[in-house]
Amino acid sequence: MLADELDYVVGVDTHRDEHVLAVVVVPTGALVAQLAGVAPLPASSGLTNRHRLSRGGDRQLNRALHTIALHRRHHDPATRGYIARRIAEGKTPREATRLLKRYLARHLYRLLEHPPMTT
Repeated sequence: MLADELDYVVGVDTHRDEHVLAVVVVPTGALVAQLAGVAPLPASSGLTNRHRLSRGGDRQLNRALHTIALHRRHHDPATRGYIARRIAEGKTPREATRLLKRYLARHLYRLLEHPPMTT
């Protein structure tokens, strides 16, 4: 079952985050991010080149990704390192969270598309 494959992913509670399982029918990870509202939208002005999160998309899926991101930020050392690297690159903490949510959407899509082999 797909929920069993996600149980080992840090921060995913398949009982709480059942909307993550809905991404299986979408053909690409980029469309999953767009569906979840975590695909970057250009928000540039003048010489400033930046992106922001979409306010559209499936709000429940976005909430599930946000909850996973918050959990990982507090409990996963690799995620804390990822956020620290992004902030060191000059991103704001909010932009770093946007990048993390986009990463999580792609990562979860790949896991659901090609589940790891279990023995």
